[in-house]
Amino acid sequence: MERTARTFADRMAARRSIRHFSPQPVPMGVIEEAIRAAATAPSGANLQPWRFVVVTDAARKRRLREAAEAEEREFYARRASTEWLEALAPIGTDWHKPFLEVAPVVIVVFEVHQGPRSPKPYYVKESVGIAVGVLITALHHAGLATLTHTPSPMRFLNEVCGRPPEERPYVVMPVGYPAPDATVPDLVRKPLPEVLIRP
Repeated sequence: MERTARTFADRMAARRSIRHFSPQPVPMGVIEEAIRAAATAPSGANLQPWRFVVVTDAARKRRLREAAEAEEREFYARRASTEWLEALAPIGTDWHKPFLEVAPVVIVVFEVHQGPRSPKPYYVKESVGIAVGVLITALHHAGLATLTHTPSPMRFLNEVCGRPPEERPYVVMPVGYPAPDATVPDLVRKPLPEVLIRP
């Protein structure tokens, strides 16, 4: 068991978020199975308050990118505090989001709240967050790269994805293979003794 756990941890330690994707298509069966895995996540009262919208249409991806970049321009120019921008500096991000159009697949994850077609859910953000963690893990395990992107505000995604108002955007995830020249920041993860506490 320990060997299995170590092998898995080593595999996950190699995961990196990327922003430079190849346009090479990915097998849709892999995307479907990764979402099937994500949908096994625990949720409050087992209400499974999530929707995974898989966007592959070029025109829709362009609309998504244009709307996201409009929000991101405002964020970087006016909404973000100096402290927040300083925290983002080592990652090298700005308002340009070409990955939303280049990646062959964009998964938009929605939280499902109470509405005409859905009962009142419980622990929505926690439940959807766990499901997204499983999705990231499943996609990495299958050999695909991802990025969690959260433009703010995100309500434009309801219109782009054709979703009802009781569904609220949670995260946008471009998915695909890294571009041949893709690079990632040399970020250091905290060592185990710093995050594992034995009181």
